[in-house]
Amino acid sequence: MRYAGVSDRLAGLGSAKWEVHTLARAAKAEGRQIIELTIGEPDVPTPLPMIEEATRAMVAGRTGYSNGRGEPLLVAALARRYAARRGRPIGPEQVICLPGTQTCLYATFRTLLEPGDEVLVGDPMYATYEGLIAQTGARMVPVPLRPERGFRIDPADVEARITPRARVLFLNTPHNPTGAVLRREDIAALGEVARRHDLWIVADEVYEDLVFPGVPFASPLDLPDLAERSIVASSISKSHAAPGFRSGWVVGPAEFAARLLPLSETMLFGSQPFIADMTALAVSGPSTVAEGMAERFAARAGLLAKALDGVAGLRVHRPEAGMFALVDVRATGLSGLDFALSLLAEKDVAVMPGESFGEGLRGWIRLSLTVEDGLIARAAERIAAHAARLRGEAA
Repeated sequence: MRYAGVSDRLAGLGSAKWEVHTLARAAKAEGRQIIELTIGEPDVPTPLPMIEEATRAMVAGRTGYSNGRGEPLLVAALARRYAARRGRPIGPEQVICLPGTQTCLYATFRTLLEPGDEVLVGDPMYATYEGLIAQTGARMVPVPLRPERGFRIDPADVEARITPRARVLFLNTPHNPTGAVLRREDIAALGEVARRHDLWIVADEVYEDLVFPGVPFASPLDLPDLAERSIVASSISKSHAAPGFRSGWVVGPAEFAARLLPLSETMLFGSQPFIADMTALAVSGPSTVAEGMAERFAARAGLLAKALDGVAGLRVHRPEAGMFALVDVRATGLSGLDFALSLLAEKDVAVMPGESFGEGLRGWIRLSLTVEDGLIARAAERIAAHAARLRGEAA
């Protein structure tokens, strides 16, 4: 039988990148006491008022069909939220609601890209980005994110890789896996590049509310002169500790939203009204859990740095936001994948290999900061001991 080419383009870009996480879950199912630092689940439950609102809406009969744009109550709430945060008018006609940031980005790229187009994206990158681009038939053009720049993308590196096929500059700020946060001047400089080459700017901003204390957040939507070419996607998954509800949105120019709408109607024809009501409540005011999460994650990143930086050749990158920290393990002589596999086998600690996020993190590992402080400390002890043993064998 024949299959569409998209299945070939996406082969190996899905679950293969989560090998260590899958092995860790299997080991836990067998009874091993694994310290799991692979994925970014919020460390608090979904706030009770959100659960109560979803329940109220279901009991009230809000379980029918929706529409392709999203429930009017939620669309209006998001327009008000973005207008207030960005300091300029943003209307409901600029908003589309979809099930989570991933779906938003999928639909956005289907709306913007043709086969053979090129998307410039920082390397390292979130593990699903390569597939999000490949599903359209477009080509990913990695732009190195350098540790000495704090992993913030350099406009000169972007411009050096632009060809006539370039269509989109894809940003992620705050960044997963590095925790880097672009400053307003970074975005302004990147915007100048985008204008010179007529590029769209697409930004994944799902970690916006998890910037660490004292770190400013900036968005392409903050700059009015980038409004006609900027699209941002986000959700309640991280900021409101609600990843399982799959409630996200995309905000951009009205014409973009109008062109995305038929695609949304073809794929999903709307999200669940009771989840929309819950999300409208959530985005109508500040998150009640985000500030606490950001403070705890920042503190745990500090614990890791104190315990591991400079120990057995390890080097810790301190994030500015998000749920993860990075450790450079190249001094052990192993790749990130081999280090992660041996750490799981010998020390019962599960981390993500840097290679799952691109060539830019070859020889690094990513650690989740979403477990309690005691487990972070215990994991750090085991990682240090493992690195020391490896260095001893190599000596």
